[in-house]
Amino acid sequence: MRVSAAERTMNYIVLIVFAVFALGPILSIVAMALGPRIGAPSGLHLGNLAQAWSIGGFGTSLVNSVVVAAIVVVCSIVLSLGTGYAFGTMRFPGSSVLFALFLLGLMIPAEAVVIPLFFDLRAVGLTDTYAAIALPQIAQSVAFGTFWLRSQFRSMPRDLIEAAALDGASPLQTLTRILVPASRPAIVTLVVLVFMWTWNEFLIALVMTPSGHPRTAPLGLANFQGQYTADRALLASGAIIVALPMVVLYLFLQRHFIRGMLEGASKG
Repeated sequence: MRVSAAERTMNYIVLIVFAVFALGPILSIVAMALGPRIGAPSGLHLGNLAQAWSIGGFGTSLVNSVVVAAIVVVCSIVLSLGTGYAFGTMRFPGSSVLFALFLLGLMIPAEAVVIPLFFDLRAVGLTDTYAAIALPQIAQSVAFGTFWLRSQFRSMPRDLIEAAALDGASPLQTLTRILVPASRPAIVTLVVLVFMWTWNEFLIALVMTPSGHPRTAPLGLANFQGQYTADRALLASGAIIVALPMVVLYLFLQRHFIRGMLEGASKG
């Protein structure tokens, strides 16, 4: 099917319009972050980033966010691989009911359970710890990861799994040596999504750490309240510092991420 010059031109126009809508807010935040503060002369002010780093205490909070994100991503991916493999390739009594219970994790918002969960974690002495921030997010991520990887493993050729069993491969070997390498784009997509959700999480990190320690990067923006609330340049600089790790991760894994999203859309 040939595409005419008019259709090609219209496609480019539509893409440019969507690009402007997507990049416009980002570029405006960057311009605001590098612009003058209140009462400062106009020009490029790179020092805003350094001052925002100091006021927000991002040296410590970014490390805390990396630790929490690493815990959540690793635990969520490992658990989701196991549950997705079980629901996607095995048939056992009660599998439909159990899978429906996992799907409840996608339907119940964190705001509905965060307060009771806080009292439960406080009762066992886990508040103000990495575990208090990570465990609720692991539970949320495993629910989505099970749904995501179940669809991926169900789309794999059944003959491939049966051939591995005939060759004497155990279920664990079939998962780690055959299904995981073949599902790399879907797994990478899940890694990026879980990392992004964990990195941006504000409510759970705020409620589960009443003392303010360990403070994650999004909570560092709370340091700009009070005398810095009206200083949009510092707020924008802090927002850029918080968002930069996600941007770097996405740029590094974008090829696998887009491939995984397209494969997931075609299977859906």
